[in-house]
Amino acid sequence: MIRFYTDLDNTILYSYKHDIGPYKICVEHYQGRQVSYVTPKTHALLQQLNETISIVPTTTRTVEQYNRIHLPEFSPRHALVCNGGILLTDGKEDTEWYERSLKLVSVCKEALKYGERLLEQDNNRCFEVRNIKGLFIFTKSEKPFASVERLRANLDKEIVDIFSNGLKVYIVPKVLNKGTAVMRFQKKHPLDCVIAAGDSEFDIPMLNCADLGIAPVVLKGRHDIQEHVKYMTGQKLFSEELLTYILSWVKSGAVFSK
Repeated sequence: MIRFYTDLDNTILYSYKHDIGPYKICVEHYQGRQVSYVTPKTHALLQQLNETISIVPTTTRTVEQYNRIHLPEFSPRHALVCNGGILLTDGKEDTEWYERSLKLVSVCKEALKYGERLLEQDNNRCFEVRNIKGLFIFTKSEKPFASVERLRANLDKEIVDIFSNGLKVYIVPKVLNKGTAVMRFQKKHPLDCVIAAGDSEFDIPMLNCADLGIAPVVLKGRHDIQEHVKYMTGQKLFSEELLTYILSWVKSGAVFSK
């Protein structure tokens, strides 16, 4: 059987800031506002896939942020949130999984504390500094590039990764990545074939460890992405193009090897 690990934001669903056309389904509300959408085609393709393969959302969203998402007629049994640091099964946190995640990141404890202090002192910061369940650090910056460069100059890049995504700035232990989460989940719940899809730097580790990794064309050329990763053309919305490709691939009965 096939398991599909998928990022959510800008891979399956899109914020209100992203133009995905006039026809869309709201899948997330926040503070009384509609904030995220999928297209009807994406929704239909996801439902078709869900009938034939196991789908595991794999996201940097926190538990609270993940729980705000409501895709009609689609309720995956498992989800990997907090960049894989927390496993949800039937909506409940797996305590053993989380305790293991804390042990994995314990070597980075001092680096995370130091990074948190640096961000507290960052004049470019425009949001509170959040320690996400002892797993990673998050904030927002008006000058994210400058904030990231300052962090990289002061933190040990051998043990933590520093990312920016728009205004968002993250300090994440290298051991806490989506690739590690996928391998941990595969060990806990083995299946023969792994597909993974994502659009950002956060997703590269799981794209690399999958039998079939799927990325948007904008990631093509990155030196840290392995050659077996498949790139979509960019001629259609990424969510629709990747789900169409996976559905066709599954129906064909193809066998993929790195």
